Amino acid sequence: MTWKAKAEKWLAYKDLDKELMKLLLNMDHQSLEDSFYKDLEFGTGGIRGELGPGTNRMNIYTVRRAAKGLAEYICQKGETAKTRGIVIAYDCRRKSEEFALEAAKTAGMLGIKVYLFDELRPTPELSFAVRYLNASAGIVVTASHNPPEYNGFKVYGEDGGQITPSAAQKITGFIKRVEDELSIQVMDVNELQNRGLLTFIGEEIDNAYLEKLKTIQLNKHIAREDGNNVKIVFTPLHGTAKNLVCEGLQALGFSKITLVKEQEEPDSEFRTVASPNPEEHSAFKLAIQYGTEIDADILMATDPDADRLGVAVRNGQGKYAILTGNQLGAIMLHYLLTQKKKHGILPENGAVIKTIVTSEIGRAIATDFGIKTIDTLTGFKYIGEKIKEFEETKQHIFQFGYEESYGFLIGDFVRDKDAVQAAIFTAEVAAYYKSKGKTLFDGLHDLYRKYGFYLESLKSITLKGKEGAEEISDILKSFRENPPKKVAGIKITIIEDYHIGKRFNVLTGQVENIHLPKSNVLKLYLQDDSWISLRPSGTEPKIKLYFSVKSLSENQSAKLLERLENEVINKIEKIKVKIL
Repeated sequence: MTWKAKAEKWLAYKDLDKELMKLLLNMDHQSLEDSFYKDLEFGTGGIRGELGPGTNRMNIYTVRRAAKGLAEYICQKGETAKTRGIVIAYDCRRKSEEFALEAAKTAGMLGIKVYLFDELRPTPELSFAVRYLNASAGIVVTASHNPPEYNGFKVYGEDGGQITPSAAQKITGFIKRVEDELSIQVMDVNELQNRGLLTFIGEEIDNAYLEKLKTIQLNKHIAREDGNNVKIVFTPLHGTAKNLVCEGLQALGFSKITLVKEQEEPDSEFRTVASPNPEEHSAFKLAIQYGTEIDADILMATDPDADRLGVAVRNGQGKYAILTGNQLGAIMLHYLLTQKKKHGILPENGAVIKTIVTSEIGRAIATDFGIKTIDTLTGFKYIGEKIKEFEETKQHIFQFGYEESYGFLIGDFVRDKDAVQAAIFTAEVAAYYKSKGKTLFDGLHDLYRKYGFYLESLKSITLKGKEGAEEISDILKSFRENPPKKVAGIKITIIEDYHIGKRFNVLTGQVENIHLPKSNVLKLYLQDDSWISLRPSGTEPKIKLYFSVKSLSENQSAKLLERLENEVINKIEKIKVKIL
């Protein structure tokens, strides 16, 4: 069906949601095409998109379609799977609670038990709840740190991890069988409850999760003796993390917590920030003001669904510096391995898991402790998948998982990145360094002096709509077909193309297989161990450019990084001109 036919079908549907109909009637030609030219694609992250009418937008009909596909997937597993049910959580975004209810009403229509959180909750708690309740699957309605006009429908498997590509493919098959998203039948909430198909959950899960949080603490005496000396400023950036982070910190001995009042309550518009993303330095503006006033040791910010944590600390000049995900991950990892070794609980077959675009300093640290580092594709779902594999094969024991985009996991009672865990653990690390007369910034530079000055950056180019998607595709195609021989005067030695699963040694001509799932990612290694990676975002209309360098000094690394960034971005601009 053409996009015009789809739009006409929606316009002709007499029972269409009134708000959506009003928006439809006021759309211009380009907006209509963007809203209907394709269906929202269901992948391992579920679906995510801008709110509005159309098959390429988040609305009650596309949510029902996704929920129907997941429900049919569970039904084909049998009555036991239906009885075990689905856990559903939602965040503070526009329509989140409504979409969560629609998902529950859709699944309940097929006789599937639903556990629905009574209020908004963090994404990692949804992961925990799936495991705690022994459910068949989980859904969280969130668009993480995307702008306010976005929302999403994220699906989790029975292990509490994001669904695997094979599961996503099967669910997609059921979704595609839904011929008319406008006519999906749903059950009334009261009827669901009367039939015992809907149970509201909340406090019991919170308490069980908080108990598990205590298990990631490695030095109880540090929190007990030095926790009150650590001044913490925390902002949930209008999201879901306030209660669990504050209760978790206090339970482990950290009482000097100052909340950023302007940002502590949920707000679907995220009015105080340009972007509710702790990766964006501007998101720390108010936290820095608070920190300066009370002379805080650390500033912490979580994104709206509380799976990402950003941290700022005093630097050598006494100003607050925002740590990158790579830097914070390195600090946490080194502390974790150091303390486990000290207490005699570091297993010989322990493993650290990171993504292919995460800094190599993690591997250097883990190797120093005799611990293996395993790379996965970008996305915490692959880290969760590895943890499950470890449980089944016993080949390794999970120690720590992280990705450069502020995602961390310490305790595997959650199978997704967990900003609540990360916040609690970071406070302990800060207390440890303070007991030694140091800051986290001092600790980071101790690592640099020992392992080398690793420096990384991420640049994103936003290209919206159908034309933008085509531009992103053409940029990657150009790099594949005509890769640069040098960048910043340094030879390219290896090209890894994850789309075809091959590693090419440019110098020797040798070709090897990459034993990871296929993904539209290209990675170029330079002769000096620097690397560059290009990949389309799976959740936003962007192409992401990752850069990593290592040298003997911070200044040298910074200069090289800037040169790499400029050359690659200039090449992309030339490609875009040719496309146009």
